[in-house]
Amino acid sequence: MELAENCVTVEDREHKWKLLCDKYVRYLFVASAGLMAVIILSIILFIGQQGLLTFKEVSPSEFFLSTKWDPSEGSYGAFSFIAGSVLVTLLAIVLGAPLGLAGAMFMAKIAPARLRNFMRPATDLYVAIPSVVYGFVGLTILVPFIRETFHASSGFGLLAAAVILAVMILPTIISISEDALRAVPRTLEEASLALGATRWQTLWKVLVPAALPGILTSVILAMARAIGETMAVQMVIGNTPQLAKSLFMPTATLPSEIVVEMGNTPFGSAWGNSLFLMALVLLLLSLGMILVIRRIAKERVG
Repeated sequence: MELAENCVTVEDREHKWKLLCDKYVRYLFVASAGLMAVIILSIILFIGQQGLLTFKEVSPSEFFLSTKWDPSEGSYGAFSFIAGSVLVTLLAIVLGAPLGLAGAMFMAKIAPARLRNFMRPATDLYVAIPSVVYGFVGLTILVPFIRETFHASSGFGLLAAAVILAVMILPTIISISEDALRAVPRTLEEASLALGATRWQTLWKVLVPAALPGILTSVILAMARAIGETMAVQMVIGNTPQLAKSLFMPTATLPSEIVVEMGNTPFGSAWGNSLFLMALVLLLLSLGMILVIRRIAKERVG
């Protein structure tokens, strides 16, 4: 009898200890989430506060609509950088998203298990490659190829930057899209095949629509990486403050221009504040793209 009571007491203590641990772990998670929110909000407020000081010396119309960027003359038109960031991101998505989705479809539903087990870790390894390596490869191989093949003046420009970014975002799109495709219930695939649909029709008209939220999530993350990429783009885009009128014309993006000039600007000057404002615009562009894609995803799913 005493032994049974002792066992019950030990079990009660263990149960109370687990409940206590769960309680404090929950508090820890909430505190961690709150701390991250405070840090992110602080960064946004600091960048916004410093960037908005630009409008004390520069008009909003000049900053957002002018393409003339010459701090030595007091000209701070950032439209060419904004356009460059948007164009290179959209072009990279146009090039990389179909290839990434095709790779995910192949790995999820077509490739043999042995090949899939080899390709998935290999794909994940691409994420670990530093962006400067991609930029160096683009600088030494892609830029001369574009210059000689398309008879471009320098080879630098939107096309070179978009191709490099398209390669860099492939692992993100492939990994997340493959997981989304493999998460689709197998009963949908079997029902489609039983109704006489071919393997391609099942894959394209049943599995892809069912996995669309996950696929669009991969595109969102890829866009976030592409629009914020700095070093690789800076090495192949040409870093020229002008509006690109062709794929082979050197230009600049918001991140590349910030990294080029951030070491030469005195803090608190109109030049330095304009770089902070460019960082704020970059943040808002990323947020806007994410909201648009999520809205499209909700409409497609609905």
